Amino acid sequence: MAETLGESPTYLAKVVRHLVRQRILEAEKGVKGGVRLIQEPSQVTLLSVVEACQGPILGDYCRSSRPSPEVCNFHRAALELHEAIRSVLGRWTLADLLERPHASAEVTGGVPCLMLRGQHPISAAQPAVMRIPEHL
Repeated sequence: MAETLGESPTYLAKVVRHLVRQRILEAEKGVKGGVRLIQEPSQVTLLSVVEACQGPILGDYCRSSRPSPEVCNFHRAALELHEAIRSVLGRWTLADLLERPHASAEVTGGVPCLMLRGQHPISAAQPAVMRIPEHL
């Protein structure tokens, strides 16, 4: 999987450990072991994946946990941005990503799609299994 994603095996193993701790994935050691998705793809949001790996998304715009509406407009804008990020990540699921796992040949805006790196389709019906070396 690391080769397909263009990531280092060590980095990917760290990410997998975070996802296992949050009960998004399960890992099994041994010859027939690997990593499997525990939940249905439609139940795993991008927000849960991001927060499993990086912790809660916090707006770093104010030292208080949630500014009141009476603060300056910069803080109000930052709070709105924070809520929008959480909303978008909470709305998208792994199932949504699996519906269209690769970009079409033409990508708008001149920004190449990172999902084009490995043209190996992953099917929800046939979950990917990642083999993790015993020493990691």
